[in-house]
Amino acid sequence: MQLLTQEIRVRLIANGLNTGDHIPVLKLFNPFGAATWLFSELDEEGDILFGLCDLGFGCPELGSASLAEIIAVELPLGLKIERDLHFEAHFPLSVYAHAARTFGRITENTARLKAAAEALAQSRSPMPFSDLP
Repeated sequence: MQLLTQEIRVRLIANGLNTGDHIPVLKLFNPFGAATWLFSELDEEGDILFGLCDLGFGCPELGSASLAEIIAVELPLGLKIERDLHFEAHFPLSVYAHAARTFGRITENTARLKAAAEALAQSRSPMPFSDLP
């Protein structure tokens, strides 16, 4: 299976050229284990991906990964890392990261993601001036 289509590659590189809290474009997973990645950016050279990395140890984190290294992974029974063909993100990467830190793994549960989005919105809202002494 091709991990990156040309369309996905173009979207990831475009995100990498612009700052911001991008919506994940690509979900990869280990069909033989618990590792999952949600990527939102790719460098111009086409190897370093940025996103939410969850190796299945209960501590997902934002970071970078080499596409070449992911492609080179050889799993039991001749399996390889796969792309989730049905993945469609609906929230920015920060929401997925907040939910993953809260629940100890990447989640696509809509209720959990909405709760994470609300928690982030509240933590980012400015303090009202009426509360100042």
